[in-house]
Amino acid sequence: MSALVDIDGLTVGFRTADGPVTAVADVSFTVAPGETVCVVGESGSGKSVTSLSLMRLVEFGGGAILDGRLRFDAAAGPLDVARASDATMRGLRGNEIGMIFQEPMTSLNPVFTIGRQMVDGLRLHRNLARAAARARAVELLREVRIPEPERRLDQYPHELSGGMRQRVVIAMAMACRPRLLIADEPTTALDVTIQAEILGLIDRLKRETGMAVLFITHDMAVVAQMADRVVVMRGGRVVETGPVERIFAAPQADYTRALLAAVPRLGEMADRPAPEPMRIPGAPVPAARPSAPPGDAAPILELRHLTTRFPVRTGMLRRVTANVHAVEDVSFALAAGRTLSLVGESGCGKSTTGRSVLRLVEPTSGEIRLGGRDITDLGGRDLRRLRRDVQMIFQDPFASLNPHMRLAQQVAEPMRNFGTARGRELADRVADLFDRVQLPRSFLNRYPHELSGGQRQRVAIARALSVGPKVIVADEAVSALDVSVQAQVLNLMMELQADLGLSFLFISHDMAVVERVSHDVAVMYLGRIVEIGPRAAVFADPRHPYTRRLLASVPIADPARRREFAQADTAPIPSPVHPAGYVAPRSEYREVAPGHRVLV
Repeated sequence: MSALVDIDGLTVGFRTADGPVTAVADVSFTVAPGETVCVVGESGSGKSVTSLSLMRLVEFGGGAILDGRLRFDAAAGPLDVARASDATMRGLRGNEIGMIFQEPMTSLNPVFTIGRQMVDGLRLHRNLARAAARARAVELLREVRIPEPERRLDQYPHELSGGMRQRVVIAMAMACRPRLLIADEPTTALDVTIQAEILGLIDRLKRETGMAVLFITHDMAVVAQMADRVVVMRGGRVVETGPVERIFAAPQADYTRALLAAVPRLGEMADRPAPEPMRIPGAPVPAARPSAPPGDAAPILELRHLTTRFPVRTGMLRRVTANVHAVEDVSFALAAGRTLSLVGESGCGKSTTGRSVLRLVEPTSGEIRLGGRDITDLGGRDLRRLRRDVQMIFQDPFASLNPHMRLAQQVAEPMRNFGTARGRELADRVADLFDRVQLPRSFLNRYPHELSGGQRQRVAIARALSVGPKVIVADEAVSALDVSVQAQVLNLMMELQADLGLSFLFISHDMAVVERVSHDVAVMYLGRIVEIGPRAAVFADPRHPYTRRLLASVPIADPARRREFAQADTAPIPSPVHPAGYVAPRSEYREVAPGHRVLV
């Protein structure tokens, strides 16, 4: 079958303050109709730049296609995208080539509602009337499993969770049933249950319409489940390409072998009582670390019946008619030197729980105790001092970094604010933090937009570590990182925990990573903890139906064990929105084993 996309000798460069940089050099591969080609590689390897070149969006980020041919078999006839006019590209984007971008908050317009952004695209490319376009938008949101889609259309991007924003971007990319779908880390922010449904939706559209998929990811388990062929990139070049079965069974390049070896696999910690560093090919064997304090040690952080709700205002007088029960009656304890992981689907309240701990959102009721002291009523200087002891790594690194400040300034800022270092000591500390998170010191004077998504997340981790906190709330801290860097960062976090006695509230949807790093696990659903206990107990003997569903949805990093994608669940999605005056029941738990409790 003739190729839908034929990339031949693509070379892309950028102009920076340090001179020209070649981001992609002599890249060549093809994508046939109905084929899924997965491009994998470490952060900064040129994966996203290659995809942006196909959309000719790389020019808007200061890049230029220096050489090569990008042939696309458009409906009107074959054309070279690299030399197509702006008018031709406007007709292709969204209509024949759809793209799911890596960071949903930066790809959605913050001043327009979700409905406005979806409806405008449908009216432009499909010539639909406004009412028909809105009805189609509701249908698309329902396909990507967003609850209450009619209400979501009238909300703004900042009112949705990171995972819900990603699903909106996926719906927009697939709205016009494009001939080529470019998916740049499309499931990074999604929990495994929603991820399985989205992958199934993409797979179904591919089979029904002959749509080709260029899938960019660092999740090798997703690659094993989705890919027909794999392209491995490193340093802007293709190092290996071939059918997915051969790449996994007999990788030829050393880099490909190292990449596969760094993949955390669910179940590999089953017989290990405590978290263990990952073994990375070519790196020193991690030193043995002292075991963590027992789970019944005095807690450094304790939540008692924490409840956080957001008012829903309607009408001209903006009266509160309902509340979003984002976090409902959550209780847990985190001891010094231990890691408690919060897992659950997008919108279940994980991130809101983490933000409530730092008082970035105000709890409605309940207690938050840090070192035995209730911090729910702190204000002013006391609250500011608290934030030196509790730091947060946010889910979206681009939104949490200042676009106008150099990276060295951003990592140094917390130390300046709290007066922990100055002068030469401050500069040395910043450089040391860059070394710890595996970033070259040449990046110190760069700006956030000059880094890839994974590199930006490493800057955010360095900034959180800068003031020596006691507790770190890590909100999807490694979800944007490729597997090799993810392994390095996870090892770094465990090393710092052992050396400094750090405690982590680790928020994640990646069950294999959670199994690797956790001492204890709490599973959240619709704002409540439905199961909590030691990691080994929860993974070996899941008791709540939702926990079982989560574990059953985890993709396996083996093409020979591909799972059939189930049809999307058409049952209504329960809503966390309840009328004003609704009295929520208390959470009652049954202890099924020591420390292992399940919601009744």
